[in-house]
Amino acid sequence: MTKLNPWKFGAVLSVTVLINYILCTIFWYAFTGPSLDFINGLFHGMDFRKIFAATPFSVGTFVYVLIVFAVWAYILGVVYATMRNVLLGQDSK
Repeated sequence: MTKLNPWKFGAVLSVTVLINYILCTIFWYAFTGPSLDFINGLFHGMDFRKIFAATPFSVGTFVYVLIVFAVWAYILGVVYATMRNVLLGQDSK
């Protein structure tokens, strides 16, 4: 197997997570009702409509979560690639 570059892998995972978060946010705003139905189904019928509050979602909150996800995914990707290389004996190549 090919050795993974942890820094590049972290960057790729981070970009992938950010794209998914952006698409999820767009879908949520475009289809709030079906989004709640999906979440209810995902959590085996728990009714999230009871705790849903239609509060405005600010750009600041969106950017904050985007930054947190970017950092989290980057660190996760670096740790994963490093551990994979070490466990497969590819750390010295």
